[in-house]
Amino acid sequence: TKRHCLRFTTVLATTLLSATAACLDVGFYDRTCPTAETIVQQTVAAAFRNNSGVAPALIRMHFHDCFVRGCDGSVLIDTVGNLTAEKDAPPNNPSLRFFDVVDRAKAALEAQCPGVVSCADVLAFAARDSVVLSGGLGYQVPAGRRDGRISNDTEALNNLPPPFFNATELADRFASKNLSIEDLVVLSGAHTIGVSHCSGFAGPTDLNGPVDRLYNFSSPDGIDPTLSKAYAFLLKSICPANTSQFFPNTTVFMDLITPERFDNKYYVGLTNNLGLFKSDVALLTNATMKALVDSFVRSEATFRTKFARSMIKMGQIEVLTGTQGEIRRNCRVINPVSATDDVVLARPSGFTGVAAS
Repeated sequence: TKRHCLRFTTVLATTLLSATAACLDVGFYDRTCPTAETIVQQTVAAAFRNNSGVAPALIRMHFHDCFVRGCDGSVLIDTVGNLTAEKDAPPNNPSLRFFDVVDRAKAALEAQCPGVVSCADVLAFAARDSVVLSGGLGYQVPAGRRDGRISNDTEALNNLPPPFFNATELADRFASKNLSIEDLVVLSGAHTIGVSHCSGFAGPTDLNGPVDRLYNFSSPDGIDPTLSKAYAFLLKSICPANTSQFFPNTTVFMDLITPERFDNKYYVGLTNNLGLFKSDVALLTNATMKALVDSFVRSEATFRTKFARSMIKMGQIEVLTGTQGEIRRNCRVINPVSATDDVVLARPSGFTGVAAS
């Protein structure tokens, strides 16, 4: 096996700094559940054959999991009562989908190797398989993640980068997760497949200030001047004013050129004013970021290779390993614990169920 360790610095109390190394292993389940990765791959492939939208959805789900509490499967936990989970935060609902694919993979794993494979690892494997199914480069996924027991909608809002961030805000948010500017530009390339709701770039009304590039931008015609006029008119035809209010499920492809193929055309589109989000266009406003964009326009092979590397790196953000967390039997629900379990002591004050508010 090949061991991957990333070092994170954690603040304990107010002054004590402690560096901890989180280690994951390629082939982690070779002895305990040797068919684990095959089971996940077959489940994802079957779903992909039915709907190619599965691939971008699972890649995005892994990203959204890792940016909140690290890659601990917390995005998979369901809301219980008035404790709203991550998946129901505005950045995730209704845009995250195909949780049922993870459920099916986990159910098959539980039948084969009960209590062995974490939901966080299932999601990491599924994201890799989704890249490959869409035409991207395969890579070995270091595994051994454990599942978290807390899922909080507010933490999703506070940690996930919104589509209106500028270059500095994006770089800062990624740096807080131990990811570089190169990782930021590379991982943005996931927008080469998948769709966005109109609300990501054209509203809704309460977000017109930061989001709206079509109707209420501070320009004479209300259109963001960094957006191709022809593209803007196409988007307007799909997303009329107030679409988010009256047709909230309307979506558009994020890559206009090859929307279902994992390639470098996202970057080609960016350099031709076809970037869908403000955060996409932001990559052209910083010299270092733009140089990376241009390099990926010139070489798809470079992008594919670096995307695989950055996905491996992202998949190690603040992971739980060893005896931390748990191996969730059902990805939507934390395992029941006894009153004497040490995990109870680690919960936030007021925590009474699956999600923390």
